Amino acid sequence: QVQLVESGGGLVQAGGSLRLSCAASGRTFSSNAMGWFRQAPGKEREFVAKISWSGGSTNYVDSVKGRFTISRDNAKNTVYLQMNSLKPEDTAVYYCAASPNRYASSSRYDYDSWGQGTQVTVSS
Repeated sequence: QVQLVESGGGLVQAGGSLRLSCAASGRTFSSNAMGWFRQAPGKEREFVAKISWSGGSTNYVDSVKGRFTISRDNAKNTVYLQMNSLKPEDTAVYYCAASPNRYASSSRYDYDSWGQGTQVTVSS
């Protein structure tokens, strides 16, 4: 498995931006697809974005397309989620996840390692 540590969450006004980071250690990071998920109070954990092992393929949930960008730096063992034009409905705990495969789906069951989560709160 991979050890994952998220950072960069916080409180921001609607329309603002945040960049989440996820530092990985353990298994060879550059061989793993990575994903971001989020969970709001009382709701199921949902897929937000994913990126393939090389960064050549990305995918987003419809609600964040055009606003969020996932990227990775394999030299730094880090994956990022740039979040722009934030909305109150983006408020959630955001989790970084690692897949044991080079490509992964949007299903949480494709990922075997999870970070502790970072809180993102967007005020209206």
